[in-house]
Amino acid sequence: MSARILVVDDQPLNVKLLEAKLTAEYYNVVTAAGGVEALEKASDVCPDLILLDVMMPGMDGYEVCQRLKGDPELNHIPVVMVTALDAVADRIRGIDAGADDFLTKPINDVALFARVRSLLRMKLALDELRLRDDISLQFGALDASGKGDDNGEGGRILVVENEPYDRKLIERVLAEHHQVTVVTNGEEALATVSASFELIVVSVDLGGEDGLRVCSRIRSRDDTRNVSLLMLIDEADDTRLAKGLDLGVNDYLYKPLDKNELIARVRNQIRHHRYQERLRGTYHRSVSMAITDSLTGLYNRHYLDSHLAALLERSKADKRPLAVAIIDIDHFKLVNDTHGHGTGDQVLRELASRLENSIRASDLVARLGGEEFLLVMSDSDLDTARAITARICRDMEAEPFATEQVEGGLPVTVSIGVAVIDRRDATPDDLVKRADEALYEAKNNGRNQVIAAVG
Repeated sequence: MSARILVVDDQPLNVKLLEAKLTAEYYNVVTAAGGVEALEKASDVCPDLILLDVMMPGMDGYEVCQRLKGDPELNHIPVVMVTALDAVADRIRGIDAGADDFLTKPINDVALFARVRSLLRMKLALDELRLRDDISLQFGALDASGKGDDNGEGGRILVVENEPYDRKLIERVLAEHHQVTVVTNGEEALATVSASFELIVVSVDLGGEDGLRVCSRIRSRDDTRNVSLLMLIDEADDTRLAKGLDLGVNDYLYKPLDKNELIARVRNQIRHHRYQERLRGTYHRSVSMAITDSLTGLYNRHYLDSHLAALLERSKADKRPLAVAIIDIDHFKLVNDTHGHGTGDQVLRELASRLENSIRASDLVARLGGEEFLLVMSDSDLDTARAITARICRDMEAEPFATEQVEGGLPVTVSIGVAVIDRRDATPDDLVKRADEALYEAKNNGRNQVIAAVG
């Protein structure tokens, strides 16, 4: 995943070392030598991630982080504090300042890139929610979403911990300000967990059971994929820490547990979760308005035009790929003529549902009109777009569409045309036109296939 990372440190050697490591992994690195310059660079280039040294003359990292998190234009940028300080009190101070994570010098490369990948994935999904929120407000959503003054208390928390001492400590400490449910193993956790929880605290060691597998299963469920996860792990276990972050764990806490750091990290994660849920809430309120297609519940062409234009401009500015695909139901007129328009409507709704369930959180699907749908794939080059749409094509054919009129379901296939940004001056109309031309070729070549516009 390509990204722009701001490295802030007053020591040139530290900057060069981090810059070399990140550049080798194909990240775009911007640097700043102090706090004031960091704030200016953050405002100018709006990085995807900030690696921020703590001990700097003049304005230290804590103050820089507080100012970043206090700026509504910048507070969504993840901040990782890089410090030689490893006391619990220093981490708590950073969390209270708004830091998303910590790296202790000398920096471990495995830990560095695990944290970078994890935070960039989360920011990509959050950016998509924020973009949808901004566009939805233009169409009359009731209020603007913001982090507000949420204190992160009164959270609904599930704790999965096998070790009696830690289990009792966590329950005692968190129960003062939260609603806490405690279980001791993965089976109980999976039977208890639901979307009603705001945070799930999972120990990676559950008496011989792998806590990361529990995290993975929670993340893969539709009803709990957006719940925040905090894992408890030994400080020396870098390998499993990296795996946990790659699985989608939001934060971690080292054992032996410090109760004050536990309180701070839990409060921070609940605030993050509620902010994202407010963004999703604005989105769901807006979809009942004029930006959705009444039959399928997908976004309509009116919304798509604004969204695609904004995404295209952002992709050009960030020099990231962007792909679109037009998806057309094969021989749809025959479905209507043979089985009636009621069956045709059921097919359209089923297709829309399958598309929504098969795309990534950062993607968007809309109904263009009739039997045509448009899929927008953020941060996707031609190979990625081909892989995504080829899977969609196979999945549609694999299982008949259930309808009331056709016993056993109705076989349905789709043809798909794909296009990616081919030049910096491309417009949304250019992109859609090229995808439409590729779709026309797919239909002429026998349908039920994907054709990508090349060149």
